[in-house]
Amino acid sequence: MAPVLSIANLRVSFPRMEAVRGVSLTLRRGETHCLVGESGCGKSISALSVMNLLPRSAVRSADHIRFHEHDLLAMSERQMAWLRGDKIAMIFQEPMTSLNPAYTIGSQMAEVLERHRRASRRQALDRAAELLARVGITAPGMRLAQYPHQLSGGLRQRTMIATALMCDPEVLIADEPTTALDVTVQSQVLRLLRKLQQEMGLALLLITHDFGIVARMAEHVSVMYAGEVVESGPVEQIIKAPTHPYTRGLLNCIPVPGMTKPGEPLGSIPGGVPHIGRGFLGCGFRERCPMAARECAEPVHLHDAGENHFYRCRLPPDWKMDASP
Repeated sequence: MAPVLSIANLRVSFPRMEAVRGVSLTLRRGETHCLVGESGCGKSISALSVMNLLPRSAVRSADHIRFHEHDLLAMSERQMAWLRGDKIAMIFQEPMTSLNPAYTIGSQMAEVLERHRRASRRQALDRAAELLARVGITAPGMRLAQYPHQLSGGLRQRTMIATALMCDPEVLIADEPTTALDVTVQSQVLRLLRKLQQEMGLALLLITHDFGIVARMAEHVSVMYAGEVVESGPVEQIIKAPTHPYTRGLLNCIPVPGMTKPGEPLGSIPGGVPHIGRGFLGCGFRERCPMAARECAEPVHLHDAGENHFYRCRLPPDWKMDASP
């Protein structure tokens, strides 16, 4: 199956740093691809690059960013404005800052269909009520007349999902859609996304820092660190045999049912994500990696570990059999 979205060698730089360094991925209809990593690794910037919603100070380049056969890099802002919210939709990280507090839920949702499909206000409101009901919001007609501050965090997030689906998009980008939600509501939102994806055949690009969500939701994963993909491949393969020390560190931070004892300290990765300036060479993880060596300061190439599993590290795929971070 041909990819719906294809990104090759994406780079995004700011005056004093390189936020994204050579990210590549493909996304097919009905597939979930996760970008996972700590805050500051470049996940959200990568997603905003697809939508061309970067700050003015950012410089974006890539071999290509394609939606089907359309080259998004060659599109004007006017052309992108028609594509955004129609064929490619995005759920932003914080719904309270994405929804306008001065307008009702109904007016904000209706605007999407009015703009992209030239629908009447009545048609748009009917579609909005239908989608609110579909995402599990009771009394949708009443909710349309409410303002964002009158909804709970979980309802606001469901509203954002419904808004993103107004035009039946082919690609849905979800930027940490469960941030700041309690565990119960988080689980409900993830189940909802999975259900909607199966019903509508959505290609879902899901951004998260939680490998537990990756294991639950995705078929493919790209692990990001310091602006670049350090490991990618099928989720089952990477969880079973993580190759990059950073991936292994993330997995060690997750409690394992039946193995992690109550009160037992979880794994951790000391230090923080480095500031990557222009001209930076070598592995961005080397200052935090217990396996680091002098060679890690030299350019690190992408290696094939088999079964569509790739990693960016000087260590051989089986290093974990002899040593552990």
